[in-house]
Amino acid sequence: MRRPAVLAVGALLALAACSSGSGSEPDAGREIGVTVSAEPDVEPTASAGASGTAPRVVGTIATGLDAPWGLAFLPGGDAVLTERDTASVKVVAAGTGEVETVGTVGEAAPQGEGGLLGVAVSPSYDQDATLYFYVSSATDNRIVTATLRDGRLGPTTPILTGIPLGQIHDGGRLAFGPDGMLYASTGETGQPDLAQDPDSLAGKILRITPTGEPAPGNPSGTAVFSLGHRNVQGLAFDGDQLWASEFGASTSDELNRIDAGANYGWPAFEGTGGTADGFVDPQATWDTDSASPSGLAYADGALWMAALKGNRLWKIPVTSSSDGSGADQQAGTPEEYLVGDYGRLRTVVPAPDGTLWVTTSNRDGRGRPGPDDDRILQVSPTG
Repeated sequence: MRRPAVLAVGALLALAACSSGSGSEPDAGREIGVTVSAEPDVEPTASAGASGTAPRVVGTIATGLDAPWGLAFLPGGDAVLTERDTASVKVVAAGTGEVETVGTVGEAAPQGEGGLLGVAVSPSYDQDATLYFYVSSATDNRIVTATLRDGRLGPTTPILTGIPLGQIHDGGRLAFGPDGMLYASTGETGQPDLAQDPDSLAGKILRITPTGEPAPGNPSGTAVFSLGHRNVQGLAFDGDQLWASEFGASTSDELNRIDAGANYGWPAFEGTGGTADGFVDPQATWDTDSASPSGLAYADGALWMAALKGNRLWKIPVTSSSDGSGADQQAGTPEEYLVGDYGRLRTVVPAPDGTLWVTTSNRDGRGRPGPDDDRILQVSPTG
């Protein structure tokens, strides 16, 4: 169900967010939260927000998953899914929702918040059948590729290694941009100063070529595209504009509009207030009970953000410049839906049919799973 939003947008307000910021406690990654995820007898309904019709869960695609993390669609309509703790790669069939395990990523060493995390599909998948994975190995976080042919995952090939590894704050989201480059989010592994270290890949958003080299035009000539991040777990493109959802520490979870070379302030600033020091303020902030943001998607003129501890789906309308050029996108007032109905929500992805696929994350050690968890929910963004 929907409740009135009490959040700040841009620099208007910064409410209290993520719990421990010390990086030394088991819940310092602040994904933790109490969940109640039993299937409702009747599908929850919600009143419309200011931006229009309320989204609605119209079905369950798959059940019985184990801490699903990454989700991406193949050209034919099937979806590729990763499970963080089993290191399994699964394919979810279009139409039927049948789930088949096609392989595992052997170099994944699940621990803490790490494991087999994000997945992205090659823009030229029809020719190269290549998938990209963000993997926590025994020694580092890394990006690897593997082919998917005849229903089987091939061996992995590392294309970028040496991303710092931690029990917490490992980032992990992958997304190809409209420029054909691969964007990856990393965390600062509980060591805040790494976010401001230009020589470290931690606490950054990276931009690389499909073969793992620094992408042409990156501000510093390295793989780093933006810096000053604590733990980004959501990436989404609205046209050419990149957005990111980010865990805060003790005051503010964030939605950031990402621009090349920009510094988003962590650990000097959390939430708003850093512009005088040359940092970029978030477009929206949340408190700890209503967010802990992970996955992010853009569809139907809005960003859709999955909340872990918040146990809800956020809709954030996006507006562009008045001249219709699409430039200078701004986040509008956030609206909350599915509050407490399905427990922890991890990933949200636009499906080819115009719906959203939203995964629960109640079996990740920080939730209270129901008998069908974890699940992929099918959500109509227009009700």
